[in-house]
Amino acid sequence: MTSPTAPTTTADLLRVQALRKVYGSGRGETEAVRDLSFATREGEMVCIVGPSGAGKTTLLRCIAGLLPPTSGEVVLSGRPVAGPPEGMAVVFQDYARSLFPWLTVAQNVELPLREKGVGKAERRRLVAESLEAVGLADVPGSYPWQLSGGMQQRVAIARAVAFQPRILLMDEPFAAVDAQTRADLEDLVRDLWKRLGVTLLFVTHDIDEAIYLGQRVLVLSSRPTVILEDVAVDLPAERDQLTTRNDPRFHELRTRVYALVQQAKRGHRPASEVTPA
Repeated sequence: MTSPTAPTTTADLLRVQALRKVYGSGRGETEAVRDLSFATREGEMVCIVGPSGAGKTTLLRCIAGLLPPTSGEVVLSGRPVAGPPEGMAVVFQDYARSLFPWLTVAQNVELPLREKGVGKAERRRLVAESLEAVGLADVPGSYPWQLSGGMQQRVAIARAVAFQPRILLMDEPFAAVDAQTRADLEDLVRDLWKRLGVTLLFVTHDIDEAIYLGQRVLVLSSRPTVILEDVAVDLPAERDQLTTRNDPRFHELRTRVYALVQQAKRGHRPASEVTPA
C-alpha cells in the first residue's frame, strides 16, 4: 500500500504550542482548551475530530487569529499569530451568512481581493480561475440566493481559493448539505488541495469524512481540550468515494478513530496529561 503524498516539505508551516484558552474569569471561568500542541507541515492535510463541545471551533479561531489564546502560542511561517495572518483563509460552516446576498457570485469572490488591494485585471483573472476550479464558471452573474446550498458553499470555497492562501482552515464546511453534495464537495477539496499544494486544516464531526480527506486525524478530548491521539491515515494518495471507503484499511482506521471519540465522550484523558493544581 502506498503512503499518502502531497507537495510537502519537512519544515513545519504551522505550529501550535501549549495553547490554552479560558473564557470568563473567577467562578464563571471556563477552560475550553488546555495545553494543546501539534504541528503541520507545508502542503499537508490534517483533519480534526472530537466530541460535540470539545473546542474544535475555539481551536480553529485561535489558529486563525480571531481569538487570542490565554497562554501558549500559534506560529505560522515562523511568526507568532497575533491577529488574522497574511496567507491564511477560512471557510466556515455557515456559508449562507458568509456570502453577501446583494452581491453576485463573482463579486462575492472578488471582495477580499479588493480589500487586499489586488489590481482589477488580476482580480478578474483570479475570480474566473477560482470559479472554474469549483465548477461555477457558468454562474458568475447569479446571486447566492439563486443557488443551492452546495453551490453556495462552492462560492465560499472559490473565494478562499482566489485569495491564494498558503494555509486554508475549514470549520465543518459541509455539515449543512445533503450526503451526495457532501461527497462531491469532499472530492472537490481533495482535488484543489492536490493541485494548489495548499496546507489544509479541516475540522469535522464526521469520522468517515476525516479519514477520507486527511493524511492525519487529530482526535480531541472532551473539554478542557487536549489532543487524545494523532492518527496517521496510511491510505493510498489517490482516493475515490467507492474504492477508498471499501478499503479494509479505511474500516480499521474508522474503528480506531470512532473508539477514540467514544473514549473522549466518557472523559478519557491522555496518560501523559498532568492536571494543573
